[in-house]
Amino acid sequence: QVQLVESGGGLVQPGGSLRLSCAASGTIFSINNMGWYRQVPGTERELVATISSDGRTNYADFVKGRFTISRDIAKNTVYLQMNSLQPEDTAVYYCNADYSRFNEFGVRREGTSWGQGTQVTVSS
Repeated sequence: QVQLVESGGGLVQPGGSLRLSCAASGTIFSINNMGWYRQVPGTERELVATISSDGRTNYADFVKGRFTISRDIAKNTVYLQMNSLQPEDTAVYYCNADYSRFNEFGVRREGTSWGQGTQVTVSS
């Protein structure tokens, strides 16, 4: 199992900024994609942004121009810079990683890991 640990969430006023970090640990051969998703009570988890191993990014429409996803491949870490935050951005933000690893038999397998989530609250 690959572990993902998020950090950087908290309380911020409307118009403010936060930077989320997610560090992957464990035995990893490669991480293909990393991304951020968010979920509020009563709704489905939704994609915020993803970034591939070659640097291609994908953003949900509701964050384009405000959020920026980046990645440090050497550190197996993904970041989400969130600017111009609004109350509707309030949610638990989850880190996701699609990865390849070798099992105990030396066979490469694909896997997906999720972090435990970090709370982002935008409020006055």
